[in-house]
Amino acid sequence: MAGVNNCIKYSMFLFNFLFWLCGSIILGVSIWLHVSKDATKITGVNLSEFYSALNLLITVGSIIMVLGFLGCCGAIKESKCMLLLFFIGLLLILALQITAGILGAVYKSQVESMINDTFQELLPLSKQPNNIIKDIEDMQQRMECCGVLNGYEDWNGLSFPPSCNCIPQHAACVIKNGKSVWAQSCLTVMNDLLKANLIIVIGIAFGLAAIELFGLAFSMTLYCQIKNK
Repeated sequence: MAGVNNCIKYSMFLFNFLFWLCGSIILGVSIWLHVSKDATKITGVNLSEFYSALNLLITVGSIIMVLGFLGCCGAIKESKCMLLLFFIGLLLILALQITAGILGAVYKSQVESMINDTFQELLPLSKQPNNIIKDIEDMQQRMECCGVLNGYEDWNGLSFPPSCNCIPQHAACVIKNGKSVWAQSCLTVMNDLLKANLIIVIGIAFGLAAIELFGLAFSMTLYCQIKNK
């Protein structure tokens, strides 16, 4: 009977070691995006639907780390059971990653619409209670923006709060009423942040899909060789 091809065996081991590292990166980046202060501390906005994609990637990263270890052991020990478990687990992970990418793309427009509607309810800012104005000022200072929808124009009737002030001659500043204030509204900054995070989510989800297809092929080839040994 034919023996096990050592090239495939050690290629499988190397692949799974790199696979384990990828799982660690996915887990770390997903957790960072999930707890990012700029992305979560938005007054009155619930981003739970958008973060369902990140929750999936956190699950994917954790399982990938386990599968990477399982695949390494299965390749070195030539264990059919471990390799079969690795194949099934990797196939499920691939399905989860594709789902995460689709969810991120689907929820993008919904999240942007939700933020726009929530900020619209805050206008005019001059009629908001002091506690809401304080929350808005905190958001402006953290995100380096002024106003919620229309920029500094949202503060008509009120003097610009200190949180709108920016460094004079800064590229993101404009001069208004003799003051240097942030030109972008918080809605614009928030949408840019969500788009950047979405690119990371989709890139991770679909970028690793091609690599995982190689892992499926390696594991099944090695499994068949061990079975025929």
